Amino acid sequence: MTEEISSFPPGVAEKLQTYVYRLIDPRNGETFYVGKGKGNRLFAHIHEQVEENDPNNKLRRIRDIHLGGFEVAHVVHHHGMDEQTALEVEAALIDAYPGLTNIASGIESSDYGAMHAKEIIRRYAAEPAVFQHRVMLISVNRSAADTSLYEATRYAWKVSPLKAKQAEVILATLQGLIVGAFIAREWLEATSANFPGREDVPGRFAFIGEEAPSAIRDLYVGKRVPDEYRKPGAANPIKYSWR
Repeated sequence: MTEEISSFPPGVAEKLQTYVYRLIDPRNGETFYVGKGKGNRLFAHIHEQVEENDPNNKLRRIRDIHLGGFEVAHVVHHHGMDEQTALEVEAALIDAYPGLTNIASGIESSDYGAMHAKEIIRRYAAEPAVFQHRVMLISVNRSAADTSLYEATRYAWKVSPLKAKQAEVILATLQGLIVGAFIAREWLEATSANFPGREDVPGRFAFIGEEAPSAIRDLYVGKRVPDEYRKPGAANPIKYSWR
């Protein structure tokens, strides 16, 4: 039987530099997480101790694998990289494996990730939006396919509720294109008590509101997110039109 590896031998980690890896469920061969790291980051994930009711999908999957008597399988996809290259490789792999438990999409994935040629043309041919309101831009790339656009836009984000309440309009963006406009009436903690039917997401917030009036939608929907709001290397799905 092959001996299970729990860490890289001394000297090996330094040669790896920054690397990108996949975690794989040995029960069905499914990749469920893509990550990057240095040293023994990979093994820290594989052997992570998980509480029974942990809300993190990745950790729940690891726990289920361990309870079934298996070890989490893995592949080191690429190594010997600097940080920026590793971020780009990680983003490409996240796009390539749908259904991952990653909470965040890869860096710049929302703007430069997998797209059909028609989507690329639509995005770059669209005229840039000119913001006439204080707008909050929310990238819904990883959640829009699973629920309504409103639900994907409103739940659940790591934001300052004080700053979020200053937004006059909430704009949903999909790969650099504005696809929806909403008015938030109230921002609340993202809990099942405040939003029945949704899971608790500690430390995050969501809004109650409705679709913006047609006059506001006409200003923004179908327009391109201006270049100044798409800074290279930015992974945060939330952006604001004001400071």
